[in-house]
Parts: sequence; structure tokens; C-alpha cells
Amino acid sequence: MRPRRSSIAPMWAAFVFLMAASASAQARTPFQAKCEDTIGETISVLSSRGDGYRIDNTRSYFDLTRLKGSVRRGSWVLGLTHTEARVSIKVGGRMLIDQASRHECVAPRIDVNLYYAPIVIYVSREFPPGSCSYQEVLAHEMRHLKTYQDFLPRAEAIVRARLAARFAGKPLYAPIGQARNLLQREVDRSWMPYIQREMAKVEVLQAAIDTPHEYARLGKVCAGEVQSLLRQAIRSSS
Repeated sequence: MRPRRSSIAPMWAAFVFLMAASASAQARTPFQAKCEDTIGETISVLSSRGDGYRIDNTRSYFDLTRLKGSVRRGSWVLGLTHTEARVSIKVGGRMLIDQASRHECVAPRIDVNLYYAPIVIYVSREFPPGSCSYQEVLAHEMRHLKTYQDFLPRAEAIVRARLAARFAGKPLYAPIGQARNLLQREVDRSWMPYIQREMAKVEVLQAAIDTPHEYARLGKVCAGEVQSLLRQAIRSSS
């Protein structure tokens, strides 16, 4: 089955989950015994990766402000760290069918991959590479980079624990022809949105870096070089 991909909840699992729970709450039928004893373990495989980063010094402060999209009136973006969180989920698993009861069981295998599109760190071209102002803006953006890099394994651990709690142990049961569709529906309607929300939590950490105090500090570093270069750029463009 091709993996579902998405660029960045309570579990929507009532039907399949309740059937699995009821199977363990009473004496096993011969079919349940066969499923649980022979079909194999449920498996959730979760991985994460970063695809590196590059530094771009070709955009103007005006370009970066437009790229950011949402800034206070009269403010300019001098540096920007840009990426996109992505999620890929592939669903599979071994299945057994019982014609007598008209039911089937599946031992789900859920493969989840969390990753970022290659990260681009922009530093406004008004700041020459090697200058004090360039180094200060770059250092600020590197904090954003590190936040992305540190967050990914944390998100992986959280999602891994939730997947293990949901799918580890017993197989899932459903009427013949429905188990895989129901499993895929659960992934699409519940797990994909849930993982997207987890990945989006990094933006709260990123916002904590861009404080008024930090902006004020950047305006004073390098003997006011940042403010001076920005004023020159604004005058020359007007």
C-alpha cells in the first residue's frame, strides 16, 4: 500500500477498538485463539530524520518580510529560518479470515516517518557575510535551527508511545473485507491529524525565541550596525 503523506485528537477508533477489547474481555473463540497465537505481533515502526540545512544570503530584507507573511506594521524581517514538517504513514499487516464467523483479524503494521524539508536559513543580503551584523543575525537563526533539530526526536518519542499503547498486543477484528479499510480510515482521520498537531508544537518554541527583548538586543549589537545598515537599505530603496 502506498504511504499517505502530509505536510503539516482523540482517536477515531471506536469500531475496531471495541471489537478488539471485547475479544480480550471474554473466553477466546477458536478463531480468536488462532489469530492471537499465529498471526504475529502488531508492529509500529517510527523514524525521524533531518535533511540538513543551507544558508541563503541572496534575499533582501523586503523579500524576507514578504516571505514571512505576518509581521507588525513597520517591522522588517532581517533573518528567517524556513522549513516544512512532513509526515509519511504506511499501513499494512498480516491478516487471517474466518469464513464461519464472517470475520477477519489483522496484526497492524504502522510505519511512520517524521521529517523536515531541507531547512533554509536566510540572512538578509544587506548584511555582508563575515560582518558583525551578519554573524549576529545568523546566530539568532541558528537558534531556530537547533530548536527544529532538537524537537524532532522528542516528537518521535511521544508519537511512538501513543502508537505502542494503541496497537501493541492483540490483533484487530472486523467483518470480512473491512479490517484494512477501517485501519486506514483510523490512520487518515485520527493519526495523521494527531501527528500533525504534535509536529506543529515546535512553533510555540520558535515563537519564544523571537521576543521583544531579543529584537531590542539585536538592534543594539555591533555598535548599532544592524540598525545603520537597515536604515541605509531603506533610504536607497525609497
